[in-house]
Amino acid sequence: MKTHALTALQVIGVRYRGSKPAEGDERALDAYAASGVYSTAGVPVTISEPQMPEAQRSDDEPSNLGWICRAIADDVAAARTIGRAPLIVGGDCTHAVGVIAGLQRSCGPHTRIGLVWFDAHGDYNTPRTTLSGMLGGMPVAVCAGLALPQWRNLAGMTAPLPTDRILLVDGRNLDPPEEQLIRATETAIVDLNDFAGPLAALATTCDLLYLHVDSDILDAALVPNHATREPHGPGLTDVSVAIEAVMATGKVGAFAVVSVYGAGPGSAISVASGTALIRAGLEAWARYGMI
Repeated sequence: MKTHALTALQVIGVRYRGSKPAEGDERALDAYAASGVYSTAGVPVTISEPQMPEAQRSDDEPSNLGWICRAIADDVAAARTIGRAPLIVGGDCTHAVGVIAGLQRSCGPHTRIGLVWFDAHGDYNTPRTTLSGMLGGMPVAVCAGLALPQWRNLAGMTAPLPTDRILLVDGRNLDPPEEQLIRATETAIVDLNDFAGPLAALATTCDLLYLHVDSDILDAALVPNHATREPHGPGLTDVSVAIEAVMATGKVGAFAVVSVYGAGPGSAISVASGTALIRAGLEAWARYGMI
């Protein structure tokens, strides 16, 4: 697979928290569109908003997540098939399963996909390790084939990601059982300011990378209404530099900025932070190209 210049951008806006509409919270999507940030890439922009197929909704929330992720996968695959760079915004970390599924569908089963996960948390829990029971803390483990196969299968993932193709960046707050699980795999946990070597190694062994950014990687002051904000985090400059480093590999095939809360006290600060992360990513993506 070869890197080529961005020629068009597909913005995939997810107005959901998990499988449920984010009622009263536009997930920053309206603010992003009004800001003009999508024009940063300097290419034509198309916007789509995948919908949960309500006829499929059941009492099993992991299955519901599989269905909304399938809708996201449809948009990711369709965008890449016609040469558009997929930018996923809104939504939350549970939707990453759909992005991986869409990349697998569009690129073929033999493509070696790597996951670069920017987050204050590992999101590597399983139902056996979780302390909170939050499904939002499990999508990386689901992608790795360690939990909840119905979520992965309904999304359309054809194979789990090998754990040595997953790079967790920051992860400053890990549950002890979660960290124990991660350490038992080949997944790497690295500091934001010291991940150049692991990133280069991942890029060498993968054909394509999915760069996923949860806004809670930022210090809590920059995302004050985030439900899982964490103190002692990096600022926008450090995260933007790290995003550019991933884009500079020339292997990014999809980019996401998620979990920006668009309503409530502090939302203006959070939305400004999300906008800045998107801008940094699009500027770098346009500079280095996509695969």
